Amino acid sequence: MQNCNSKFKNDLKLRAYKFSLNIIKLINGTSSSGVCKIINHQLLRSATSIGANIIEAQAASSKNDFKNFMNHSLKSANETKYWLCLVRDSKMIKLELVDPLLREAIELSKILGASMLRLKGRK
Repeated sequence: MQNCNSKFKNDLKLRAYKFSLNIIKLINGTSSSGVCKIINHQLLRSATSIGANIIEAQAASSKNDFKNFMNHSLKSANETKYWLCLVRDSKMIKLELVDPLLREAIELSKILGASMLRLKGRK
């Protein structure tokens, strides 16, 4: 059981890391002026925070500390969905570039949400 749990944690960590890299690639291909610059900054901050908080959670010193970091990761995933929807709907970036990232943000959010429910004993 521990081995399966460890694999899940490593897979989630890697998935969040790859997601961050893909967000960086997306942002590097966009305009760096005005509104785009501000939105890109917010998107980059929230997207990279997902993986960073997962890493922090795995190094947590207590169960409550772990829950807090995982909760921050979930909040960052939800915020990232917001920014990606804003980018998509404002047509700042081509739809075909944003949609796969939005789907991944939704998936990460669902995984983290399910993990939080489990941690809280609701599942």
